[in-house]
Amino acid sequence: MQLKIKHTTRYSFEEPVTYALQQLRKTPKNSHQQHVLDWRTNITGGRKELSFEDHHHNVVELISIDRNATALELVSEGTVELTDTHGVVGRHRGPAPLWLYAKPTPRTEARAGVRELVHGLDTTSILDMLHDISVRIGEAISYEVGTSQPNWTAEDAIEAGRGVCQDHAHVFIACARKMGIPARYVSGYLMLNDRIAQEAMHAWVEAHVEGLGWVGFDVSNGISPDARYVRVATGLDYSDAAPVSGTRIGGAGELLEVQIDVAQQ
Repeated sequence: MQLKIKHTTRYSFEEPVTYALQQLRKTPKNSHQQHVLDWRTNITGGRKELSFEDHHHNVVELISIDRNATALELVSEGTVELTDTHGVVGRHRGPAPLWLYAKPTPRTEARAGVRELVHGLDTTSILDMLHDISVRIGEAISYEVGTSQPNWTAEDAIEAGRGVCQDHAHVFIACARKMGIPARYVSGYLMLNDRIAQEAMHAWVEAHVEGLGWVGFDVSNGISPDARYVRVATGLDYSDAAPVSGTRIGGAGELLEVQIDVAQQ
């Protein structure tokens, strides 16, 4: 399957920007189940300084904003060819060591709520246990757009009993790491069956299973990723895989607009 993707991010500022550098993680990864046929980023109101691959094998584009700019538009688009591997990504590749993905972060600490979710799990089969974790999270945390905060931890989402794909991912990662299983956050694009236009990237997780390598789980949709899922960035949690992050001086009164179009080619 080939998917055509266009990801537009627009910033407008009430006051001019004095200085800003932004890191973009919007470029899909190349792997055995996913091949990037073409990809480009067009910038209005700034320029690309350089691009590099970080320690999670994410393609990062470093963008500077023009001095005194009051608007910035970032349009990333291209075509990706995908093969359904039933969520199996395969063996771990460095440079980040596998053990790093078993370490908790402030967003994925295993506290009382996480310990309750993993209590009584059957550990006979690691793969079955991970599917059970996904089901338990889906039952404990209802998917509700606009009800969570970007800085919520796994425990915050469990206490609230609601959240979005980012929250589901953080809770799954916390549970897996509590059980001694390396797990990582994945951000990417998902082709939806009922529409092309979307307002945000999707998030899911991958856990490392002996003999299979990294295996994907989408808690929010209750499935393992198929050929509709485009892997973009991975990391210990959302902060490593955010589509746009950086620093800015000036530019008060920010307004952000995001539009993502994903369609079968």
